[in-house]
Amino acid sequence: MAAHLEKKPTEERNRKSTQNGTRTSQVQWGRAWEVDWFSLASILFLLMFAPLIVYYFIMSCDQYQCSLIDPVIDLLTGNKYLSDIWNKTPTLTYRAAGIYTLWVAFQVVLYVCIPDFCHKFLPGYVGGVQEGAVTPAGVVNKYEINGLQAWIVTHVLWFANAYYFHCFSPTIIFDNWIPLLWCANILGYAVSTFAMIKGYFFPTNAKDCKFTGNFFYDYMMGIEFNPRIGKWFDFKLFFNGRPGIVAWTLINLSYAAKQQELYGQVTNSMILVNVLQGIYVLDFFWNEAWYLKTIDICHDHFGWYLGWGDCVWLPYLYTLQGLYLVYHPVQLGTANAIGILMLGLIGYYIFRMTNHQKDLFRRTNGNCKIWGKKPEYIECSYMSVDGTKYHSKLMTSGFWGWARHFNYTGDLMGSLAYCLTCGFDHILPYFYIVYMTILLTHRCIRDEHRCFSKYGKDWKRYTSAVPYRLIPGIF
Repeated sequence: MAAHLEKKPTEERNRKSTQNGTRTSQVQWGRAWEVDWFSLASILFLLMFAPLIVYYFIMSCDQYQCSLIDPVIDLLTGNKYLSDIWNKTPTLTYRAAGIYTLWVAFQVVLYVCIPDFCHKFLPGYVGGVQEGAVTPAGVVNKYEINGLQAWIVTHVLWFANAYYFHCFSPTIIFDNWIPLLWCANILGYAVSTFAMIKGYFFPTNAKDCKFTGNFFYDYMMGIEFNPRIGKWFDFKLFFNGRPGIVAWTLINLSYAAKQQELYGQVTNSMILVNVLQGIYVLDFFWNEAWYLKTIDICHDHFGWYLGWGDCVWLPYLYTLQGLYLVYHPVQLGTANAIGILMLGLIGYYIFRMTNHQKDLFRRTNGNCKIWGKKPEYIECSYMSVDGTKYHSKLMTSGFWGWARHFNYTGDLMGSLAYCLTCGFDHILPYFYIVYMTILLTHRCIRDEHRCFSKYGKDWKRYTSAVPYRLIPGIF
């Protein structure tokens, strides 16, 4: 969206309670003010079972060779009790605690203390100090974009150690995987709890806080919109991008090293996982400034959903394919490997080009060419909590004319490619495509509900012009 400001007098702001036939965005922008029973039930389910789901998947690989069914059979038939499984689970160790503490501290230093230099010599890369989107209270935060730099520095040190210094084994992550899980949980719960306390007693911006009065919802979805410590440490940007996503490629490299240690070779399926997921991670950091305009930063508050999710859910469940391939190495046929690679690359191309079209359209305020011609769009308007009126353009051409969330379609193609590298002997590695389908479909619905609340009748005009969400002609 390309947007510009138009200040409204206080008297007019007070008079105006509706916009485009719906309530103003000052009521609807961001997470909910009130909690319905279905939302509360969903929140309680996730709070209770999401940690158990992560543990179950990792335990299944550690004790049952990645079978999701065998643990259930053992419990139902009485061959094992829950205590038997738990007693075989590695516990938290001082070594894992030290590794994890050093890891997070190192990423904090890279994030806060070292200004970005990559934008000075990498053509086309946008780094350094950048402005985020306007918040519901009308605030525009500034961010130090240096994720690519942090990723490069981290991986240079990783390979330097692997080939020259030998201070630790490249398999260190895999070897301490479950003890590190307990460390990640401790950080996830600690930062989520701190964020809630901070929202109540010393918020960064009180006008950007939302309280429902329901403890569980506020804990899960967050109170503060942009909690910060000092000028630059932004909780959302740090935990969304560091330490989980920087670690993603290191985790896969550790899996590959373990495969080499156990079997004397790294299979082409493991190489594909490292390459395809590595492209996704590098794309994230190359476009970190663009990420400031996404739903995670622009509309989600910071609570357990992001805090714990980024610390535990992302690094442990997004890397299941590599973990599976350590226990079940798969050597793909040439045709299958090429087919999976092409599916992943085409999915990435759609994902990136769709987002590029939107970013180009936004940056030029529609004065650009999409597929060789001037883009088509619908004019919209909305109002922030401080009464500032904004005007936006919603593009209806290019990939955005095919479907309202065609970038998600490309994302799902890439997700499927990751899973296909593992063959079809077990369902565990396919959790990722199932989860991403549910997540992105839910995000489509959630985003469109927010947009309808924000734009009202203008949004109806847009959905009439672009009737499909993900798959043209189907959905």
